[in-house]
Amino acid sequence: MTAIQSFTGDANPYGGGDPYADHRTADFPFTHHANLADRQLGAAVVAANDEFFAQRENLLLPHPAEFDPERFGHKGKIMDGWETRRRRGASADHPWPTAEDHDWALIRLGAPGVIRGIVVDTAHFRGNYPQAVSVEGTSAPGSPSPEELLGDDVKWTTLVPRTPVGGHAANGFSVSVEQRFTHLRVNQHPDGGIARLRVYGEVVPDPEWLSVLGAFDVVALENGGRAEDASNLFYSPASNTIQPGRSRKMDDGWETRRRRDTGNDWIRYRLVAQAQIRALEIDTAYLKGNSAGWASVSVKDGESGEWTEILPRTRLQPDTNHRFVLPTPAVGTHARVDIYPDGGISRLRLFGSLTEAGVAALTARHQELGG
Repeated sequence: MTAIQSFTGDANPYGGGDPYADHRTADFPFTHHANLADRQLGAAVVAANDEFFAQRENLLLPHPAEFDPERFGHKGKIMDGWETRRRRGASADHPWPTAEDHDWALIRLGAPGVIRGIVVDTAHFRGNYPQAVSVEGTSAPGSPSPEELLGDDVKWTTLVPRTPVGGHAANGFSVSVEQRFTHLRVNQHPDGGIARLRVYGEVVPDPEWLSVLGAFDVVALENGGRAEDASNLFYSPASNTIQPGRSRKMDDGWETRRRRDTGNDWIRYRLVAQAQIRALEIDTAYLKGNSAGWASVSVKDGESGEWTEILPRTRLQPDTNHRFVLPTPAVGTHARVDIYPDGGISRLRLFGSLTEAGVAALTARHQELGG
């Protein structure tokens, strides 16, 4: 496995200019997975023991943390992250916090799943970041309250043991626990600030819920679909095409660079499980002068299956949602959209239902992961 570069210790004090110029980061091996803590999926920071200087909700904001050296409020420096007050000891003789003292925040994942990696980013926290962090996970049914999550009967599994971190750095941790989680508890020891939290993994949906739904989007990220590969990711990630809801702006879809050859661009997807597809949508919302000219869709059943075209090459209109009813249902485990010659689409929807084999495979995986 690729070694993850670690960052410990203070960053230099801010000296003016681009605040990210000396931000420490690395290419982490797990960031191709979906961010399970994405607000667009429904993730939230449901509680924290302290947020004196900066609100806990900042942890999950989608954009990089911002820094304004002149921005102060009535409590002190305003930071774009989650920041707690300084901890103190019990007495003048022992003014230091104990080894067990720490602050915590509870995170509800937007979609339950297996976690492959976590990034704890302390951007702009240069002398006020935690000495160490740890992360725990649990799988809780329903919609538990913070009080229920903190109950003595809830079992928490260590995902990241207590580990030193660095200031003004993206601290990345690989996770190798093969278990389905719904909530996290992020601990900072003993106090300090964290700018952003990203939780990368694979969505593992509840098969009973999907079976009850009947027809649903079998490639949607929130239902367990994923974008496996794409020809070009120059402007935006392919996974945007299976995010919830309609695109809200141009970069909320998938757009490729301009081709100067006679090829075409494409995305390959893995469906939640084997499914029978009956209808599909290709949306080009907000792509007006750069939408794909034409598109086709194919499916295959199994890794070694043959690709079968279910939507022939069809003209697309800019900023338009295109709907197609298939003449006969198509069974598959994978899908591929080809666009011609380049450009982009904002969303792909494949509507159908799981086959008996699909339900069985999804149920077995759900049980295997402790669901």
